[in-house]
Amino acid sequence: MGMFSLTECVKYQCNIVDEKKQQTKKEKMKERRDRWLNKISSIKLAKEQQVAQAKRAAMPVVGDMRPLADALPELCQLIPSTTKTSRKASRKNRVPVKKKPEPTDFSLMKPAQKRKLLESETSRFSEAVKNLAHSKTNPLAAIGEHLRKRLKQEEEQGPS
Repeated sequence: MGMFSLTECVKYQCNIVDEKKQQTKKEKMKERRDRWLNKISSIKLAKEQQVAQAKRAAMPVVGDMRPLADALPELCQLIPSTTKTSRKASRKNRVPVKKKPEPTDFSLMKPAQKRKLLESETSRFSEAVKNLAHSKTNPLAAIGEHLRKRLKQEEEQGPS
């Protein structure tokens, strides 16, 4: 270190004193309060960490897993980013989601379902009327035959 003259030392100490005097009382109190709050928060944080480690250590089978978790890499580092080709491949491998069965109660149906049902029923009715017109000899047998076909058709649609 270099040698300072007496006047330089006095000037240096005066500058330090001037800097301290420039701080107002309010600023000093605020600084002191901040240091106190920091000290309290650091003590509280240390206590919480100590309690957390004690809990982890108290686990009978596993013990403290924190060091292991810190040492292992993150999942995002292990899995490469997905590309369009892998997305398409995963779509092909997916199992199709089963749809809920359509309600049989007319009041529970959606408007599109109601319209579809009405269209199919009107087509069946017109088919039945045509069949009745063709078989004037025995209309009851024609209706019975139509009902048998209808029931057979519903049984085939039901299980699938």
